[in-house]
Amino acid sequence: MHIVVGAAEEGRAGHRAVVVTGGAAGAAVDVPAGELAAFVAEREEAARRAGDTAPRWTWERTGAVYPELLAAGARVERCHDLRLCQAILATAATAHGSGAQGPLPYAPVLPALPEDEAPGLLPPPRPAQDQSSLFELPRAAGPGVDELVGELLAQLAAVAGAADPRRLTLLLAAESQGALIAAEMQHAGVPWREDVHRALLEEALGPEPAPGERPERMERTVRRLREVLHAPGLNPDSPQELLKAMRAAGIDVTSTRQWELVEWARAVPDLAARRQALIEPILEHKKQARLLSANGWHWLDSWVREGRFRPEYVVGGVVTGRWSARGGGALQIPHVVRDAVRADPGRVLVVADAAQLEPRVLAALAHDDALAAASHGRDLYQAIADLGEERGSELTERPQAKVAMLGAMYGATTGQSGRLMPHLARMFPRAVDYVERAARVGETGGQVCTHLGRWSPRPGPDWDAAQRDTATAEAERRAGAMARGQGRFTRNFVVQGTAAEWAMCWMGAIRSALVREEVDAELVFFLHDEIVLHCAREDAERAAELVRGCAEQAGRMVFGRIPVEFPVSVAVVESYADAK
Repeated sequence: MHIVVGAAEEGRAGHRAVVVTGGAAGAAVDVPAGELAAFVAEREEAARRAGDTAPRWTWERTGAVYPELLAAGARVERCHDLRLCQAILATAATAHGSGAQGPLPYAPVLPALPEDEAPGLLPPPRPAQDQSSLFELPRAAGPGVDELVGELLAQLAAVAGAADPRRLTLLLAAESQGALIAAEMQHAGVPWREDVHRALLEEALGPEPAPGERPERMERTVRRLREVLHAPGLNPDSPQELLKAMRAAGIDVTSTRQWELVEWARAVPDLAARRQALIEPILEHKKQARLLSANGWHWLDSWVREGRFRPEYVVGGVVTGRWSARGGGALQIPHVVRDAVRADPGRVLVVADAAQLEPRVLAALAHDDALAAASHGRDLYQAIADLGEERGSELTERPQAKVAMLGAMYGATTGQSGRLMPHLARMFPRAVDYVERAARVGETGGQVCTHLGRWSPRPGPDWDAAQRDTATAEAERRAGAMARGQGRFTRNFVVQGTAAEWAMCWMGAIRSALVREEVDAELVFFLHDEIVLHCAREDAERAAELVRGCAEQAGRMVFGRIPVEFPVSVAVVESYADAK
């Protein structure tokens, strides 16, 4: 049963709700302004008392409704986010390429969002009105319930007409549940100790400086940097100016990237110590500047309130289905400030990491028995290296195995990864062939899809134009480079996107299990294949068991019963810094 919630009729405040069952809509119910939370809570409780499945709340965007419900104490078990589902179905409706079964029969009712508006976010605020627009009517509160019901029925019909309705149904449900989880994590917030964070900043950078000035330790690094480069007026915050000074000092590099500086320092063994001393202040300044800009005092004052960091997660913010975040750098909490993420008194953090998720997903996608066997109960990369040694391959070390496997999934064809690829292909022919076929589809402009049915977007007009224009050698070279780039994208899309589906099912299973088992814990952080629970100390071991069990459950939900294992490492800690 769907309960569709939309804006009230024009000229009235509040919401309208319609129950949709069996593809038919019932009579509309008016919900006065301020009473939606009570209406939702009453329906949820009625379903629980009757032992029925909870209603699936259906609205245009979860982010427009659910935060207010949470603030009022109303939690929902299931939802259907029409905008997130529309984005998935609209791409599938025009897909062509590997595995496409003809266009999906989907005719959306809601108009498409503007290109600069993500489906997982609220519309951008309207610019401030000037005097001439004071008497304009305010923007509508959102689509009316009739329009939303029409969109829901169009989406349900599209799923019914899909090549594999079960998989697509699971994808849309997982994506929508992800929107609930994202709102709940923002509501709960990551526990954050401001005093610890300030102490970490002072240790790394010095006391908090006056506005417009550098911290003391950072200023000291800048003075040393100017001395070693013989550039007294250098502004090291300008990459162009810094690169020019580095080259003048004999540091022959093409950028200020750390890996290139380190490689330059190691290039001549006899001079390695001198070269290292030359680049040390450069690397130290880059580290300090990154900390100051990404998680310095301004960040702390802007993003941490009452002991909580509350970022805005963007479900499906990446085309593969991975999440992104808007503001606060939620997906990049650096190690240097992780000690500030501390549990409240009487509580702990349960930190879980799905080990080597993407190679395991590839084993499941490709039905590669050898790679599946390597996933059993141990470090996958070490298992690959051990197998290589047994077969007399050059691929016998764990670092080699990791480089080769990542190269297969990301399309690295040069260096060590390219050299090891033939060995990996002999060991795991089905896995390598799977990503190679996905790459070939991309190189010809085709689209590929994840296991549950999220399709990659078509190449853009620049790609199309480049493929048509091969009149000169330079144009042909450019077209080839762009085709290979698209192939690398589709090669990784099938794996990364399916891994994102597994992760959403994992989190959804955890969310349901915590409520069902009455465990005092809540999800507060998510990063691709890692989750953090804020948990009562006495419930920590039970929560850890549920997290591991839900990883197995997610594997069965997405792939069925297969011989691939998805192990999860779990740490129960008071500080996030102690988790790894």
